[in-house]
Order: sequence, then structure tokens, then C-alpha cells
Amino acid sequence: MDPLVSLVAASLAFVGTHFALSHPLRAPLVKAVGAGGFSVLYSLVAAACMAWMYFAFVAAPSGGLGGTGEIGWIVSTIITLPALVLFLGSLIGNPALPAPGAEKLAARDPKGVFAVTRHPMMWGFALWAISHLVLWWSWRTNVVALAILVLALVGARMQDRKKEVLMGEAWAEWEAKTSYWPKWGKLPGAGLLLWTGGIAGWLGITWWHMGAGGIPAGIWRWIG
Repeated sequence: MDPLVSLVAASLAFVGTHFALSHPLRAPLVKAVGAGGFSVLYSLVAAACMAWMYFAFVAAPSGGLGGTGEIGWIVSTIITLPALVLFLGSLIGNPALPAPGAEKLAARDPKGVFAVTRHPMMWGFALWAISHLVLWWSWRTNVVALAILVLALVGARMQDRKKEVLMGEAWAEWEAKTSYWPKWGKLPGAGLLLWTGGIAGWLGITWWHMGAGGIPAGIWRWIG
């Protein structure tokens, strides 16, 4: 199979199985194999699809598109920082994560990145995807980035519907206090510690990108 075709198939499988296992198949599978068994199955399927995507990505052509030049790199560099801040902020106190005490977390007033959007992790992934799409670098990068973008933004909407069923009034109250669409003006107030960690992580990841991807990214493209 052509590597790019394989990558498209792997990306469709990754997104499709995620949606199917997270929504229509979740309840019957949990009933059949239990919550623990479902978690193992979900993780195995996700890992298999990601491995398929990785090997197909490596085998696919690394170029092929004209690129957007310096403007594209500037836009990409700028939006990857808030992407990381949103993601890091989503790891603490997130009622959307499958952990005990989610109802209590949903009862709190939103603060930090949750004052921006109730789906900071998903929007972090979405911004990461957009940061690669705007570069218009290669078909393989665009395929993966588009898959992540769809998974993040459509998945966030589907997550709302799922949480409304699983958490009932607690999630309805959280929805009433928060927004699906980010309120970007509130992101600077997400917290000094979070922004410090985000900037440090952003610098580190973009530095690592040079070795891992062979392409200077972030500010290192200009000062490396």
C-alpha cells in the first residue's frame, strides 16, 4: 500500500475508533468486559492506531508542498505557545477527565484555562494541528494535523453530549458556567505559574523538534 494512503487509512482508523469507543460502543463494552477491561481495550486500540500512523508517517514523503514561508512559521510559532498553556492547564482540576470527584470539580467556578474554555485540552490539540496546517509543508503532516483537528473539535462536542448523560446536572451546570468556544481575552489571566511552565515547555519542545524532526521550529528557527 502507498505510504500516504496507509497514513490516511490509519488516521481515519484512529479518529473513527476513538469516536466509536468513546460513544456508541462504550456502554455495551463496559457492560460486557467491565470498566477496567474497557480501559485496557481502549488503550490497546488507540496504541495500535497510533503505531500504524507513526510507521506510515515515517514512510510517506517528507515534502511535496510549497509551504507558506516565513509568515507561516511566524503564525505557527505564535499559536503553539497558547496551545501548550491550554494543554498543561487542562491536566489539573479538569472535570472532563475520567477521574473520581469530577462532579465536585464541575461545581467550582471556572478559573485558569477553564475560564477560557471548558475544553482546554481539546483546543490545545486543535491549535497544535492548526500550527502545522498553516505551514503547508507536506501531505503527511497535513493528514495527521487534520485528523487531530477533527478529533479535538468534534470530539469536544461529542464529549459534552456524553458528559451530560454520565454526569447529569453537574455537567449541565459546568456547561452553563463555561464556553465551548475559547474566550481568548481571558487566557493571559490563566496564571503566572502556568505561563512560566508553558513558556519553558514551549522552548524545550521546539528545541527538541530540531533533533526529532530535523526542522528548526519556534524561535530557534531564527536564533538557533
